[in-house]
Amino acid sequence: MKIVNLDSYALNPGDLDWTPLKEFGEYRLYDRTPVDDNAEILRRIDDAEIVLTNKTPLDEQVINAAPNLKYIGVTATGYNVIDVDAAKKAGVTVTNVPTYGSDAVAQFTFALLLEIYNQVGLHNKLVHEGKWTSNPDFTFWAKPLFELQGKTIGLIGFGAIAKRVAEIAHAFNMNVIFYNHRPKEVPGDWVKQVSLDELYKEADIISLHVPQTPETTNMICAGSIKQMKSGVVIINTARGGLINEADLAASLNDGKVAAAGVDVAQTEPIAADSPLLTAKNCYITPHIAWAPHETRDRLLQIVFDNLRAYLNGKKLNVIE
Repeated sequence: MKIVNLDSYALNPGDLDWTPLKEFGEYRLYDRTPVDDNAEILRRIDDAEIVLTNKTPLDEQVINAAPNLKYIGVTATGYNVIDVDAAKKAGVTVTNVPTYGSDAVAQFTFALLLEIYNQVGLHNKLVHEGKWTSNPDFTFWAKPLFELQGKTIGLIGFGAIAKRVAEIAHAFNMNVIFYNHRPKEVPGDWVKQVSLDELYKEADIISLHVPQTPETTNMICAGSIKQMKSGVVIINTARGGLINEADLAASLNDGKVAAAGVDVAQTEPIAADSPLLTAKNCYITPHIAWAPHETRDRLLQIVFDNLRAYLNGKKLNVIE
């Protein structure tokens, strides 16, 4: 059994262990593979029955031209880089890794939110620059600080991550509302499902937790922002395409949106001319909500489990 990993560095830059793959066969790792070069992708997977990929696309052309391909393991939750229909037609099994990082992404959602509300990074920087040492008072703050208690957080989507965010928000004594495209069971009377229009109207903070689909692409745009409270805070740890970056930047600059915390961008790495890079009060991190060591190790173990199940004739996390 020959196994090829097309972009192993994304998941494991060197602090995790790929050697359990020996259990399944001979394996070859590539740190990165050009995503727009099907000829090179095919050259690398030509003799492989098993292909692992994180962001390297496998389209219909590649799938149909790979003579030995039997299994594609996506080392992530999102599998939009795979032409799943073409894989099905070719008899190729596709798996992914769902719900491995709910706690980590929920934690990071609040890391962004707390940075906006408490300005820890700014004040740490100012202290190290000597601003506290030279201050005439025992304390100072360079930007307004706010409490989370009593604020209304509106969650768009209510899957595993959003549910963890809701629980953390409840612990902060926040009001929790959410929109989901179909009814959801709620864990208590402290959380309420509402319409999207109602969420836009009521929320002090809006946090995005939905996949990017044709229906959700650019859902945060000039039109939806117009429905929101003045001074709303927007958090995105889901997918960059949920936000129209130009519209969000304009609303940050005119003050309609007080601040935004985003861990994702429309194109990744973020484009040098992204308007978010120069927008006021925009906090940007490089898609790292999923990246704690424990989270990536958990993901890797599920990758191994998926492959082991497949080779034993069982289904685990198969994309149907």
